Amino acid sequence: MGTGELWDLTDHRGRTVERTHRRGIGEIPSGFFHIVSATCVYRPDGAVLITRRAAGKDYPLTWEFPAGSALAGETSVEAATRELREETGLSPDPARFRFVGRFTEPSALVDVYTAPFPDGSVLALDPEEVAEAEWVTTDDVERLRRLDAFAAPWLPRLEALWQPMKDAIAEGLR
Repeated sequence: MGTGELWDLTDHRGRTVERTHRRGIGEIPSGFFHIVSATCVYRPDGAVLITRRAAGKDYPLTWEFPAGSALAGETSVEAATRELREETGLSPDPARFRFVGRFTEPSALVDVYTAPFPDGSVLALDPEEVAEAEWVTTDDVERLRRLDAFAAPWLPRLEALWQPMKDAIAEGLR
């Protein structure tokens, strides 16, 4: 989606506070947050899917994991499922999403999930969101992190959550 999205506001624990915020209309009030959900999809060989942001977006042509803001009324995992489908065409079963952790930013709570690649799926990238996608090893992710090739918001997120993401992938592959 884009400008005009309506987000539920939450407290610092992610509990809704019965207030909403329209994207692009001023700043989120201090002390409130909105939920952002991200998904690291992995294949049976352990490769993970990263996407390169479209040229017209903030942080153009940098790498990230598919992510986006939860819309008003959506749960975090519903947002993760929707964003993954919109950006990549993939639709893993929401029951297979594994919550990895939450990263707190000044106005967002970023929930990170892992999910297995759905059998028989084919990538269908949204060109307004994603310039390209690539299946990479976890070592490749670490190399791209060191090169600052990930979108700037992802650098602290990965610093905090990359090891738990790798652990969740390893567990999902067992």
